[in-house]
Amino acid sequence: MRLADRMSRLGTETAFDCLCRAKALECKMDVVHLEIGEPDFDTPKHIREAAKAAIDAGYTHYGPSAGLMEVREAIADYAGRLRGVRFTPEQVVITPGGKPVMSFAIMALVEPGDEVIYPNPGFPIYESMINYMGGNAVPIRLHEESGFRLDAGELAALVNPRTKMIIINSPQNPTGGVLTKEDLALIKDTALKHNVWVLADEIYAEVLYDGKFESISQFPELDQRLIILDGFSKTFAMTGWRLGYGIMPPKMAELLARLQTNTNSCTATFTQRAALAALSGPRDEVNAMLAEFKKRRDFIVAGLNKLPGFRCASPRGAFYAFPNVEGTGIDCDVLAHRLLEEKGVACLAGTCFGKYGDGFLRFSYANSIENIGKALGKIEELLKTL
Repeated sequence: MRLADRMSRLGTETAFDCLCRAKALECKMDVVHLEIGEPDFDTPKHIREAAKAAIDAGYTHYGPSAGLMEVREAIADYAGRLRGVRFTPEQVVITPGGKPVMSFAIMALVEPGDEVIYPNPGFPIYESMINYMGGNAVPIRLHEESGFRLDAGELAALVNPRTKMIIINSPQNPTGGVLTKEDLALIKDTALKHNVWVLADEIYAEVLYDGKFESISQFPELDQRLIILDGFSKTFAMTGWRLGYGIMPPKMAELLARLQTNTNSCTATFTQRAALAALSGPRDEVNAMLAEFKKRRDFIVAGLNKLPGFRCASPRGAFYAFPNVEGTGIDCDVLAHRLLEEKGVACLAGTCFGKYGDGFLRFSYANSIENIGKALGKIEELLKTL
C-alpha cells in the first residue's frame, strides 16, 4: 500500500493509546485511570434532555456548515460575556469537537515551509497538524520555574519572516499553566509587529481555580489576526458529544465553514440544540464539578509532593497535575510504563507532549479522590522497589 508522504508526518494523541492498553489490562488487574483528559462526570441532565427533545422535534437533518444561526448567536453572546468583549454570530463556526478548528485554521493559513510556533510541552495535535500540512513546527519551551507560562521574550526571538502563526493555550494542557494579562499583551504586540496570526486554544477557559480568566481577545487591535478555539467538552462534561466552535474574523469564518462543507458537511443539529441548553441552563452541576476538581487538585498535588523524587507545582487551571520526576532517577517513559504494567496506574509520560516534557509525568485528576489516593499508594509502592 503506497501512502501519501504526508501520512508519515502525522502524529497521534498518546492518551488514547494508553487508554486502550489500560483497558486491556483490566482483565488482569485493577487499573486507576489517570491518563485520559475528560471529566468523569455525566453530562448535566437538562442538556441530555434537550438533545432527546431535539431528536424528537426532527433535528436529525443537515444544517448549515457554520452551524445553526440561533446557536451561533448564543455562542457569540456567551463567549463574549466570559471574555468581556463583543462577538457576532458571523464570527462563529460550530464544529464536531475543537480539533477541527485547529486543523482548519492550519489548513487555511499554513503553506509548506511556513513556521508555526506552538507551546511545548503542549497538546500533541498542534505539532502533528503543523507537520502534516507541510509547515515547520517550532516549539517554544514552557519552563517549570515560571509556572509553565509562555515567555514573551523567548517568543519574540523565535518569530521571523517565515512565521505564519503562534498557538497559545491557557489554561494549558498538560501543565495547568495560565497566561497573565501582561503575558497576553506581549504576545499580542509580537503578533502585530510581525503580522502573524494567533490561534488561542481556550478550551479550558472555565476550568480555572484562581483569579479571572484572561483572553487575548480583550485586545481589539488583534481582532483581524485572531482565531479562538473553544467548546463544550471540558466545562459541560460533553467530550463524547463532539461539539466545539471557533471565533474569528467573519471572512475567515466563511473559509472555515467551506472547509467544513468539504470534510464534515456540518455538525449534528440535535447536539447543537443541546448546546443551547448548556449555555442558557442551570449551572449547578457545572459548578459542583469545578469545585470537586479543585478538591482533587489540592489532594493529588499534596500527595505527589510527598513521593520521593517527585516535585509538583499546583496547576492554576485545567485538570492535570504535571510533576517533575527527575529526582527518581528513572526515565519518565520507563516510569509511566512500569506504573501501568506493574501497578495498574495509567498516566502519561511528559514526552507525549513534546521533547520539553521529558522528566515529567501527567496525571489527569478527572477521577475520584478515593481512586487518586489508591493510585498514589501504588506509585509509592513502585518507588520503594527502584
